[in-house]
This record gives sequence, structure tokens and C-alpha cells, in this order.
Amino acid sequence: MALDPLLLEVLACPEDKGPLLYFEDEDRLYNPRLHRSYEVRDGIPVMLVDEATTVDDSEHERLMTKAKAQGIDDTMKTGNEP
Repeated sequence: MALDPLLLEVLACPEDKGPLLYFEDEDRLYNPRLHRSYEVRDGIPVMLVDEATTVDDSEHERLMTKAKAQGIDDTMKTGNEP
């Protein structure tokens, strides 16, 4: 189940308050700055630092390559940005 686009505009990492990458097909939100992944369960993002998963370097590279190839943008986009 895809997250609502309006929700994606306001979702931020609970630790560093920065934008996330949303991988709909993997049901996850990813913070590339902290290498931290947040699960989306039944269409609800689990934004708890204690439940986040730390991602190793190879998984980080895979996710970043996938984001670039699929044109996945950061959350918190307002639509007015390039």
C-alpha cells in the first residue's frame, strides 16, 4: 500500500529531522545520512528510532543506486523545488 503523497511531504527522520527516501516496493523509508531504514507496516510508517534498522555500506549503495535509477526523491518536497 503506497503512502499518501501529502504524508510524504511532511515525513522526516525522527533523529536528524531530515528528508527520507521512500521505497514503495520494499515498504521502507530510508535515511541515507544515518544509514537508517524505517519499515512501513500496513501503510503506516514506523518512525521510531528504536525500531529502525541500521544499513551496512553495501545495502546503502544498493538503495542509493536504486533511488537514482528510479528517480526516487526525498520526502519533504513541496512541489516548488526543482
